[in-house]
Amino acid sequence: MTIELEYMTGFGNEFETEALPGALPIGQFSPQKVKYDLYAEQFNVTAFTAPRCDNRRNWFYRIRPSVVQGEYEAIDNALVRSAPITEVITPPTMLRWDPVELPTEKTDFIDGLVTMAANGSVNGQAGIGIHIYVANSSMEGRYFCNADGELLFVPELGEIILHTECGKLAIKAGEIAVIPRGIKFSVELLTDSARGYICENYGHPYVLAERGPVGANGYANDRDFEYPIACFEDKEGDFELVTKFGGNLFRCDIGHSPFDVVAWTGNSAPYKYDLSRFNVINTVSFDHPDPSIFTVLTSPSGTPGVANIDFVVFPPRWMVAENTFRPPYYHRNMMSEFMGLIEGVYDAKEHGFIPGGSSLHNCMSPHGPEAEVFEKASNAELAPQRYENTLAFMFESRYIIQPTKFALEGKTRQPNYSQCWKAIKKKFNRSCE
Repeated sequence: MTIELEYMTGFGNEFETEALPGALPIGQFSPQKVKYDLYAEQFNVTAFTAPRCDNRRNWFYRIRPSVVQGEYEAIDNALVRSAPITEVITPPTMLRWDPVELPTEKTDFIDGLVTMAANGSVNGQAGIGIHIYVANSSMEGRYFCNADGELLFVPELGEIILHTECGKLAIKAGEIAVIPRGIKFSVELLTDSARGYICENYGHPYVLAERGPVGANGYANDRDFEYPIACFEDKEGDFELVTKFGGNLFRCDIGHSPFDVVAWTGNSAPYKYDLSRFNVINTVSFDHPDPSIFTVLTSPSGTPGVANIDFVVFPPRWMVAENTFRPPYYHRNMMSEFMGLIEGVYDAKEHGFIPGGSSLHNCMSPHGPEAEVFEKASNAELAPQRYENTLAFMFESRYIIQPTKFALEGKTRQPNYSQCWKAIKKKFNRSCE
């Protein structure tokens, strides 16, 4: 089932949208009285004094201000974790996992959230959390809010609607969505089940990767990012708001839908992006460029050029490099890499890495093509080749990524992942001098 929604376009634009005419004040943000007897509420994900180029905030015009809710109480975190991960020791071992199984009992987005790994510090506002979501039921009478970071959704299976305070986003495999820190939302399923990946960004909000010498075009273009239009609910009832705060889950009663925003203006709203619109830049001569050329979004750290988190995508593309080993080369890296597969086969791992699965190659842990891929690529005829039916991605971070106990000891871990390199042969031959 596919649903068509209307969107506004342009990454980080200063948007304005209203579901009722005149609901949005003109010329000021907080008049003495707002039309329709609405309440004005400012929403900030950056400090008031952040530079204008970095400052992100919205003004909401809503039926009730957000303070109208019950008292919070702590609830079981289930399989949700936040950095630092202290329940198990992080090994330098290369790790890989099968997909998390789809539930058989009724499970919504909150109940089906599982943390695979995290790094940095949730309270220090640096690093990330990496989660898998599985669900077979829409959220009914429940809403979710993450005060710890913005959420990057990468669907792998099924289609969902993210209903947020700013409006609705429909996403499916091949698309992504980002929900800013603190925005309330619910997840509605348009298919029988859904599964995907989430990168929870504790640090600086995502920005588009710089193009450098590439120039004014290429990579992800601002115009292709889509934002929701105002779409409000005036609904009362016995509802529940679940909030992630300081690494823990809390709940409170709420007597109305928090999606009661009749109008809003600002630049800190949820957005979506179709990964097929990423303009791939690649070599037309020789050698395999570094994977940074595939960066869609980045969260910068305090060190220029070293990311808190990069979101990197490996889409269908042409490979034409001459006299070149075309798959990713063997390497060790100061950055830590968590990979997932949305569709098809990843060129460096033809076996064992399947859609919905994931892998982790941490800081300075060696990795690269499996033995069979190396042999095939070393002897292939180097004609132009189209990489079809593939879509992989990577969360790359400057901090060591710490797997959770569920990830290290659970049944989805592939215990013999390192065997894919055991068959690599010694080829050294001094007679070639």
